[in-house]
Amino acid sequence: MIGAAALATILALPAATAGAEDLKIGLISTLSGPSAALGQHLRDGFLLAVKQRGGALGGETAEIIVVDDELKPDVAVTKAKTLVERDKVDFVVGVVFSNVMNAVAKPLTESKTFVISANAGPSTLAGEGCSPYFFSASYQNDQNHEVLGKYAQDKGYKKLVLMAPNYQAGKDSLAGFKRHYKGEVVEEIYTQLGQLDFSAELARIAAAEPDAVFTFMPGGMGVNLVKQYRQAGLADNVPFLSAFTVDETTLPATQGAALGLYSGAAWAPDLDTPENKAFVAAFEKEYGYVPALYAAQAYDAALMIDAAVKQLGGKLDDKEAVRAALKKADFKSVRGAFSFNTNQFPIQDFYLVKVAKRPDGKFQTETVETVFKQYGDVYAAKCPMK
Repeated sequence: MIGAAALATILALPAATAGAEDLKIGLISTLSGPSAALGQHLRDGFLLAVKQRGGALGGETAEIIVVDDELKPDVAVTKAKTLVERDKVDFVVGVVFSNVMNAVAKPLTESKTFVISANAGPSTLAGEGCSPYFFSASYQNDQNHEVLGKYAQDKGYKKLVLMAPNYQAGKDSLAGFKRHYKGEVVEEIYTQLGQLDFSAELARIAAAEPDAVFTFMPGGMGVNLVKQYRQAGLADNVPFLSAFTVDETTLPATQGAALGLYSGAAWAPDLDTPENKAFVAAFEKEYGYVPALYAAQAYDAALMIDAAVKQLGGKLDDKEAVRAALKKADFKSVRGAFSFNTNQFPIQDFYLVKVAKRPDGKFQTETVETVFKQYGDVYAAKCPMK
């Protein structure tokens, strides 16, 4: 596996096409600290797609420059500017966390560099702040959380406790949940980003006696929360609904503590499409672990670039032509039906998923039901682009 160096250049294998021009792509991901697993999945998914194409995207030899944003917006901005000004990249891909994306998106799009998000989808970039140079190959932050809001409403839960970290994605998550949940929110708890001890919050949940809990707590935060929730005896009495909290980045650590817990997602490893089955098998063979949504989205981001560059014959000088080629999204997504809305965020299906143990002993999320069919985000109506 490729080490998570702060700045590492990965030279892909030579393209099969003779005389192909180099294509430079900057990949920004969180590769250190408690949330490094998320960034690892994202990086590995993208690099798998490049490797499968002989080190080329769209017939052009691909040089992938991987940088670790360290989950620090100021560090990310410095490295993003270096990718553009020194390395002259054609695309910037990646970014796990929304506070980092909000920091880097403006300088990158102002330089007319195309940004393709493989995860973060802040509302600030989906509505009035949309840009012709920003594409999401993932989702808009609210949407996965909306899945649980609708599920909780349909289940007839009367009162809930909501909990998320106090940053953009956390605020988007609770806004998304409340868009479809019309019951009583008895507690709305915002924690520190990176918090690992939830004893005080769990005491508040127990005291509130809600019908269920909804949380967004990614990375190491989610690992600790799930373990502490189970240890506190809450898991058997208060349904645990979440997004980006129990997934393939956290399950190797939580294992049985997460069994049976629900989440919302636009993808799961068991999604029944030929493209997804091939992707999951190839990923597990290459890296030895079960891919998460971050990996699937990054894989799709690479396929999206591959299709656009191929359509343009490697000629990327005409920015409008590049945008049109990206927006066409002429590739087979591992998620099935996939297209872009007017704000260049996806229109796609969303699922209720549940943690399960596979026959080989590994844990993964598995689809329970489709909650939204071909669903676009609510912010697209405010985006002035057509």
